[in-house]
Amino acid sequence: MNEEYVLQLQHIRKEYPGVIALKDVSIEVKPGEILGLIGENGAGKSTLIKCCSGAVIPTSGKILVNGKEFTSMTPQLAAENGIAIIYQEFNNVKGLSAAENLFLGNPIRNGIIVDQKAMEKKAKEVFAQLNININPKTLVGDLTVGYQQMVEIAKAIKQDAKVLIMDEPSAPLTSAEVESMFKICRLLQSKGVSIIYISHRLEEIFELTSRIVILRDGDYITTLETDKSNVNELIRHMVGRDLTESFPPRKDCIEKDHVILELRNLTGNGDQNIDLKLRKGEILGLGGLVGAGRTELAQMIFGCAAVESGKILFHGKEILPKTPREAIDLGIALVPEDRKRHGALLEMCVKNNINMPIYPRISKFSVIDSKTEKKTAEKYKDDLRIKTPTLDQQVKNLSGGNQQKVILGKWLAANSELIIFDEPTRGIDVGAKFEIYKLMNDLVESGKTILLISSELEELMGMSDRIVVLSQGKITGELQKEEFAQDAIMKLAFSVKEEVE
Repeated sequence: MNEEYVLQLQHIRKEYPGVIALKDVSIEVKPGEILGLIGENGAGKSTLIKCCSGAVIPTSGKILVNGKEFTSMTPQLAAENGIAIIYQEFNNVKGLSAAENLFLGNPIRNGIIVDQKAMEKKAKEVFAQLNININPKTLVGDLTVGYQQMVEIAKAIKQDAKVLIMDEPSAPLTSAEVESMFKICRLLQSKGVSIIYISHRLEEIFELTSRIVILRDGDYITTLETDKSNVNELIRHMVGRDLTESFPPRKDCIEKDHVILELRNLTGNGDQNIDLKLRKGEILGLGGLVGAGRTELAQMIFGCAAVESGKILFHGKEILPKTPREAIDLGIALVPEDRKRHGALLEMCVKNNINMPIYPRISKFSVIDSKTEKKTAEKYKDDLRIKTPTLDQQVKNLSGGNQQKVILGKWLAANSELIIFDEPTRGIDVGAKFEIYKLMNDLVESGKTILLISSELEELMGMSDRIVVLSQGKITGELQKEEFAQDAIMKLAFSVKEEVE
């Protein structure tokens, strides 16, 4: 038995029809360490951790837990051997209490009766171990996203997990919730629990981990000591090249006299008295804190939410889309924040997704013109460099960056003039981010116009021609390119609160 490592993955290979997801990956995890696992979307991270949990069976290779050898795992074997995973999409049942979620599938019983009080008592003890203040009786659906995640961590600890794998754990959290999660990670580490921490946020990797494993295109690239590395080195290993610029250069394409979208005193969906002009060929950034009203504004423009008063003008003509279909027919598109729930039809293939908005146009008597359907999908697969083995591949099997490209492809197929991007690079790695930025530049250079909603200040400043900031449903200011600064954006983001105080 090798006591130096609690978990070893040796020469793991996973093949799918037409795709090799993992080629020959070997990593080791030491007891009580926080190990970073990074790589671009599609690098093989998710497949690797699913091999650990038993959700995926490797084509070849070995998994060793405390020196005990397995050719493959099952979910039950993984749990019995102390391996737990917290996925990006939580496995909570929102209609059950925190205590019931902790004992999901394995309740404490008194004879044949489920012992609710015993579960609540045990849950309270587990929460106390983690210094979490959650009432075991509270329904999980009534908890914040941060606390829902704490319940997932508590569930793993109740199962006596020795290796906790966290997949993009900070993605849905506020900065305060991220800090709370970090404290719990360090507490678990102090108790000897090993953590594999997967994140696209490299600053978190540097703050938490002692070593960093890098994958690229299904290959193991290297393992680095965190304190001896830097961001540029990580990016170079992740993408296989130096990214000399974070944001690609763009020509000035703005037609100053051509206002494509104008909002006049627009009120509804939590927003109030919004006045805004967006010119053809412009990327207008919408800044603000979470809950400021940016997504709510996009929903009104796209016909997802009702307008209470005010006007929306498109090419100088008043419009009032009551459904997304009406907005699409006008030439307005929305790339939503939650691409998995609202952006793509994950169970359907790439070809179907790209053609979805134009099926009424390419069908006659409910019969689809299959030649046009295939040609359209191939065009945008090539134009957007979508990595997929075939147009018939389900979108759920693509990386996050490629899913985003498929969503963009369908709006280009629909010939949309105004494209609203809501958090376009959330959960996407640095290499794929650069590609998305380049695609956005290509769009405005080809005559499209973009409304960009982003919580990443660098992204907002790097991609926008102007920035308008919202707070509590109101516009609090506008910044020209020469005025861009993080503190200037944040002052405007907090300004309504300061006025109230």
